[in-house]
Amino acid sequence: MSRRTVAELSRSLARGEFSSTELTRDYLSRIKQFNGVYNAYITVTEELALAQATAADQRRARGEHGPLTGIPIAHKDIFCMQDVRTTCASKMLSNFISPYNATVVERLNAAGTVTLGKTNMDEFAMGSSNETSFFGAVRNPWDPERVPGGSSGGSAAAVAADLCAIATGTDTGGSIRQPAAFCGITGFKPSYGRISRWGMIAFASSLDQAGPISKSAEDAALMMNAIAGPDSKDSTCVDVAAPDYMATLNDSLQGLRIGVPRQHLAEGLGAEVESALQAALKVFESLGATIKEVDLPNSHLSVSAYYVIAPAEASANLSRFDGVRYGYRCADPVNLEDMYKRSRSEGFGSEVKRRIMIGTYALSAGFYDAYYIKAQQIRRLIKQDFDNAFKDVDVIIGPTTPHTAFKLGEKNSDPVTMYLEDIYTIAVNLAGLPGMSIPAGSHKGLPIGIQLVGKDFDEARLLNVAHQYQQNTDWHLQRPEV
Repeated sequence: MSRRTVAELSRSLARGEFSSTELTRDYLSRIKQFNGVYNAYITVTEELALAQATAADQRRARGEHGPLTGIPIAHKDIFCMQDVRTTCASKMLSNFISPYNATVVERLNAAGTVTLGKTNMDEFAMGSSNETSFFGAVRNPWDPERVPGGSSGGSAAAVAADLCAIATGTDTGGSIRQPAAFCGITGFKPSYGRISRWGMIAFASSLDQAGPISKSAEDAALMMNAIAGPDSKDSTCVDVAAPDYMATLNDSLQGLRIGVPRQHLAEGLGAEVESALQAALKVFESLGATIKEVDLPNSHLSVSAYYVIAPAEASANLSRFDGVRYGYRCADPVNLEDMYKRSRSEGFGSEVKRRIMIGTYALSAGFYDAYYIKAQQIRRLIKQDFDNAFKDVDVIIGPTTPHTAFKLGEKNSDPVTMYLEDIYTIAVNLAGLPGMSIPAGSHKGLPIGIQLVGKDFDEARLLNVAHQYQQNTDWHLQRPEV
């Protein structure tokens, strides 16, 4: 049962082949068997899951069910869940019990999903390998000696290892798409503002966006139908109704114009990734699409701009964690200043402290104009590059990552090298555009992902393009030997 997609599970539940309770017990059994290997979950909510599964079975018996009713899911441990520990994979919040649900959680609860637990992640979503977690590194199900990507590595590993049917993730600079590529699954980042961020613990408020991590584009569309749309609690969430993402999945790709950024085929891209990309483009051509080279001249500046803007916003957002109201507090502080200093220095990990320091420096009086304002100006140029490219094409396709998953510990000694892991994904966040990664090949037993980027709020088109590709290939069906 656990190897099936959400769409397949939904149809099986509707036919009565098994109950949600039976399905949930199967996933919980797998978590007990394999989570010790992959460390994908921080918290497993077995009692809650079984109660929700029972309620889902009762809803189905009454005929009051939707496509997600009874589907076992996992939430990245950045989403607040009422009466459940929400840690952001940090010592700072290791004892925090949320008093409320994030909007994403609330909407998925309303859809009848079954929550198996909270998945591991890079601390406060800061990382590209899921090695900065206070609860230890997550391991890639395709090779436990390699990283699953980050920061949503726990969700990606859980989906890839069939420890849940689908999972939530967040993407600030590639944190859904990069782990999806490394773990051979589908990762979808909607346009900024399409999904509410209320109850999603903030890293960089102008960049963070929630989205699905799934086994297929069809599954991502099913989750998007449940979580997308306006939210009066979040002023950054657009007040525009979301479309039915399932309605256009099967539209023809005849006449689709695909752009390939020339900058993405330059030095630094692994030969195996470029080969997979070229093969994928041939599939799209066979489906009626045309391929055209496009220019994103400022894309090489995206990493530099991001690592000024994101740390600056993080330094402001994380100032609330001071040991006073909630979270970690140092033992026996001498005075208030000592409590602030020691609570933060002891509660945060090294990567989080590094980014707070960078951000505080960039926002300081003497450097605000030279760094932060300049980075925001570059951000505008990057958005203009995409706007210009989309005058001639409908979708942009390129690599998600420069290479396949690297080994645990391989890049920890060089933060800059680690930051460059997101070189193809960061510009999409800076521009606020929708993007997704889908499996498109493998090399030496490790998955390769390609990235699809769409126009503002054109998520339906991306899901359609990805679904049509997956209807004509089987890369998304391949699973690691768990």
